[in-house]
Amino acid sequence: MKYLNSLSYCLSALCLLFSSVGFAAKADPDWDAFVKKYGRYAQKKLKSKGIPGAALSIVNINNSDYIHTMGVTKSRNGQKVNKHTRFRLASVSKTFAGSLSAKLAANGLLELDKPVSEYITDFKGTVYQDDLKVFHLLSHSSGLVPNAYDNLIESRMDYPGIVEKLLSVKPICKPGECYGYQNVMFSLIGDVILQSTDKSYGQWLREAIFEPLKMSDASLGFEQMVHDNNYALPHVRGKKRWYSAKLKKNYYKVGPAAGVNASASDMAIWLRAQLGQYPDVLSLDTLAKQTRPYTHTKKEMHRRVWKKHLNEAYYGLGWRVYNYADETLYYHSGWVQGYRSDVVVFPHLNIGFSLIVNAETGVINELTTEFIDRLFEYKRGKKYE
Repeated sequence: MKYLNSLSYCLSALCLLFSSVGFAAKADPDWDAFVKKYGRYAQKKLKSKGIPGAALSIVNINNSDYIHTMGVTKSRNGQKVNKHTRFRLASVSKTFAGSLSAKLAANGLLELDKPVSEYITDFKGTVYQDDLKVFHLLSHSSGLVPNAYDNLIESRMDYPGIVEKLLSVKPICKPGECYGYQNVMFSLIGDVILQSTDKSYGQWLREAIFEPLKMSDASLGFEQMVHDNNYALPHVRGKKRWYSAKLKKNYYKVGPAAGVNASASDMAIWLRAQLGQYPDVLSLDTLAKQTRPYTHTKKEMHRRVWKKHLNEAYYGLGWRVYNYADETLYYHSGWVQGYRSDVVVFPHLNIGFSLIVNAETGVINELTTEFIDRLFEYKRGKKYE
């Protein structure tokens, strides 16, 4: 199967178009039983690992949303997690940056093929001046060594200071020629958006995404995370149990890369938006732009939990684009101290999945893979092992 050639790319777009204008099939009478069974499995698995809290959102555009919250916001004396409890999304925040940038590009407010130096003058006179384009920032193809200066995000250095150091780093390849996952370089999209539109990234995210989608709990930044007590605290593993930790501000420095907070309710809406259900907010053109396969990510092919079924792996604009068992899916994961998150969109099946936990646990990888395999078994009548 030739993956993501121009024909399959167009077919993906058409699939989203049909689903958004009412060509979807009738409600699946067995779907509720399927997702509830998975929810029970996930809860049992998380409980067996002592995970403090979690929020699961599964959507099928032909059925009601399934939102299942588990556990507590804090390991000791915490309140129960509910569908409006805020979690940190960590790098799942990149999906919001990708969608917003694609939306601005679709509306003619941003040029993805334009050199970054034309938006950020500090890039003039550097090795990046002509070759580094806006889409390189969002597709991790800037040419920098992976995770360049992520260590400084953990330090007291402010974001402008980190960017200044970034400009002095010699690339390991020309932009577009190699993949190197970034947080600092990725977050320069915020500066590009500000210079292009005279409006901040945070303001755009709120006015163009959160408010029109009625994502009432979603926000950007530390202060919005803690504005009331309905948020999940981070947890780290001790010798015998999970301990709550202090919520740190450091990765909020790179808002586009890791600064979004959201609830289970918000994530259900976000999944539906990715499935074309809110075309006034995320149009077909926007959805197609963000999932164009810009960068080949060969290392993803070796992920232990699903390497048997992963046929191809790319990175679009803030979204990973996979061929998993001959099915196109859009994916991202997140990990920052005390939190893990996963989001998966199945555009041809009109289904979306999100799981967020307030603990640094690898069990989320198993749970996401289990959902994917169960879903394909459910749809195809074939067991995946």
